[in-house]
Amino acid sequence: MWASTPTQIFEFCRNFVKEQNNINIERNKTIMAQIRPHTLSGFMELLPAPQAQMEAMMDILRRTYSLYGFCALDTPAIEAADVLLAKGGGETEKQIYRFQKGDSDLALRFDLTVPLAKYVALHYNELSFPFRRYQIGKVYRGERAQRGRFREFYQADIDIIGDGKLSIVNEAEIPSIIYKTFQTMGLKRFQIRVNNRKILNGFYAMLGLSEKSGDIMRTVDKLDKIGAEKVGEILVDDCGLSRELADEILKFIAIRGTNAEVLESLEGYRGRNEAFDLGLDELAAVTKNLAAFGVPEKNFAVDLTIARGLDYYTGTVYETTLLDHPEIGSVCSGGRYDNLAEYYTDRQLPGVGISIGLTRLFYVLSEQQMLNDAWPTAPADVLVLPMTDDLTPAIELATELRAQGIRTQLYTEAKKFKAKIQYADKLAIPYVIFLGEDEIAAGTLSVKDLRAGEQVTVSRENAVNIILDGIARAHQGTILK
Repeated sequence: MWASTPTQIFEFCRNFVKEQNNINIERNKTIMAQIRPHTLSGFMELLPAPQAQMEAMMDILRRTYSLYGFCALDTPAIEAADVLLAKGGGETEKQIYRFQKGDSDLALRFDLTVPLAKYVALHYNELSFPFRRYQIGKVYRGERAQRGRFREFYQADIDIIGDGKLSIVNEAEIPSIIYKTFQTMGLKRFQIRVNNRKILNGFYAMLGLSEKSGDIMRTVDKLDKIGAEKVGEILVDDCGLSRELADEILKFIAIRGTNAEVLESLEGYRGRNEAFDLGLDELAAVTKNLAAFGVPEKNFAVDLTIARGLDYYTGTVYETTLLDHPEIGSVCSGGRYDNLAEYYTDRQLPGVGISIGLTRLFYVLSEQQMLNDAWPTAPADVLVLPMTDDLTPAIELATELRAQGIRTQLYTEAKKFKAKIQYADKLAIPYVIFLGEDEIAAGTLSVKDLRAGEQVTVSRENAVNIILDGIARAHQGTILK
């Protein structure tokens, strides 16, 4: 025991508290220096308002795909590496995120098509064919991050899988669904470009270039990015073609005109190669059926430059571009493949599908300021502000509104009235309901429309109608301008 005066005890306590505060400050500085919040390069992270716009686009996709009888599918983001790499190799293997967990060799999916192939092979006996599925999910590619290109991004895929056979009508229905989807979003100036790999393979066979057809198609597929002159140089220097053959290929893929005119020009090559003739018949059928599905000719075009770089495409191929922004390239692509699951089963499972690079599309639309600023992005339709100490009436009101399908947030924080209104404004919540003693006693509600700046006191029934009408008006537009 030691004796001290009150003054000494006070000074000891004050110094102790001061010392502890200094320790805590230094500790916090150390923690802050150790961990700096940041998002990895190539990964998109959105604030609440643009995230709401992204979710709205996804909702449009889900509704539209469901309208055509597609079922939702969700496959694992992580698969066994040998499953994912069965169709891979080359550039795919370089880009894949691969890791070990114990004795397991694992990888993150790099697209949604390969997991679909595994899924169909695995569950063949439980599925009904043709199997129509859509999937919206994240995929991962370890490529160099650049403007509009991401390492983690959403794909939105639709595929139709047949058992042994698959009608060519499906090859027209798939792009017609994309037309419907983009129209619903508000996109008007876009074009779905269509070709057939059999035409290209047949044409190259006519020139005696069958063995080099894969390399040629991958080169031609770069035409929009590097131009005809550079494509010609690569065909000569890298593919080993003569200048005459390169010029013949460039002349062929340069055929232009209306869809009918292009098909007519292709008829001049008929009878020289069986694969070419079959491809031409298929392309003619697809263009005819696209029109029957209600796709205007201004929104689709036969384009002989479209080849798609992936080798598993065997027939019709598609690429979709925004006419006002051709520089961004394709935002939606796909095609026909005759043996989806050859690495997983002996069954013949032909399919046709198309994929929207959703994250890329959203980025482009945002960058070009094409998203509709008036589209609702608020997390709630109504903010209920209790004006009494007893919150029971406000809780009951919020529950009642939610039962009416109105997204309702209950504000319970002890802040000044102005701060509460600012909270609603910042989140773009369109309506505020004030619930005080007078409203409770009279069975009424005071509803303020923050967009119009108008406030009314009405019955509960009328309040619900006002809010529901306002919500309906706000959703009459489209997600895009």
